[in-house]
Amino acid sequence: MVNILGTSRQFAILWDFLIEMRESHDFEINQEIIWLVFRSYSRANLPSDAIRAFDRMAEFGLRPSVDDLDKLLYVLCKCKHVKCAQQFFDRVKHKFEAKAKTYSILVRGWGDIGEAVEARKVFDEMLGLGCALDVLAYNSLLEALCKGGNVDEAYKMFREIGSHGVEPDACSYAIFIRAYCEANNIHSVFSVLDRMKRYDLVPNVFTYNCIIKKLCKNGKVEDAYQLLHEMMERGVSPDAWSYNTILAYHCEHSEVNRATKLISIMVKDNCLPDRHSYNMLLKLLVRVGRFDRATEIWESMGERGFYPSVSTYSVMIHGLCKKKGKLEEACRYFETMIDEGIPPYASTIEMLRNRLIGFGLLDHIEILACKMERGTSCSIQELAKEMRGNKASVRSRNEETELESE
Repeated sequence: MVNILGTSRQFAILWDFLIEMRESHDFEINQEIIWLVFRSYSRANLPSDAIRAFDRMAEFGLRPSVDDLDKLLYVLCKCKHVKCAQQFFDRVKHKFEAKAKTYSILVRGWGDIGEAVEARKVFDEMLGLGCALDVLAYNSLLEALCKGGNVDEAYKMFREIGSHGVEPDACSYAIFIRAYCEANNIHSVFSVLDRMKRYDLVPNVFTYNCIIKKLCKNGKVEDAYQLLHEMMERGVSPDAWSYNTILAYHCEHSEVNRATKLISIMVKDNCLPDRHSYNMLLKLLVRVGRFDRATEIWESMGERGFYPSVSTYSVMIHGLCKKKGKLEEACRYFETMIDEGIPPYASTIEMLRNRLIGFGLLDHIEILACKMERGTSCSIQELAKEMRGNKASVRSRNEETELESE
């Protein structure tokens, strides 16, 4: 209930609910509940209220601890309220025995908003207090420096970590891999990878994906495939994002055979294609006129446990509408979508309607509108008006994003 009220920004009711809970003694209010309040206020861009919630903990029989402080600072920094978090910490730090974790949260927070100087200032304060530094603390500063464009300074510090009794981990190296990818320095990326191998450290899937994306962007798709093989050899399972990045390259370059083969490889490697995989491939096949292959892929989706959503239907309908002699087939996909109870995008209705009008097929528009009115979904029934042209089509931002990204 606290989470629901906080998410819907019903903060007055939320506090009344907490007070009622406190007075009834039916349910114990613990730290985790107050942490939800911190998060809700932070997400609502009300950092001062999140801080006031911390100050009110005593009202509910809770004595704020350093863990509560860490949680508050974390959610504030996560929502980019780093300045507020720092100001509050400076005000109360004398009351708590702050450890490296507390300072690391602030260091990472400053780094996330590109304030490397402030991040270094907090780190130096941590050093001055003699906190027992761990690899997380160093990683926070390394990432802050790299995000601030100070990669050379970060690397200098990285080389000195061992002298402080701290061993770099895979995350330490990943920070530099991401920075070098950002700088398009592929040579340095592979130098870091080789160094990780020497120390038997394995990047995670997100780090590998970052490199694969950069390789594909530079046209080095064969190297991307080699990296996929390396991942599996080192025990890291590629995810759909890993394959989709390469698939996007093939689709962009109209490489039909390689694109369809990659879908088969995904299935063989126990990584099922997702919505993006199928949408990209179907869009390519329709664009180049390989309708037979598009039909094969469509019919195989269910066997692989994937059932098309509105965006996948829209890829087919929009693509077929643009192809000569394929309007009837576009209508069939539209009807199937209606039968499945999936409300179409307004832009899909508009495109299909305009194409039918262009060919003088007004009776087809009425047939589709009547079918929509008989649909099981109230949303589909309402959209029948748009098929008849009685209501202006409005494309949602989510719809635009999905159509442009596929």
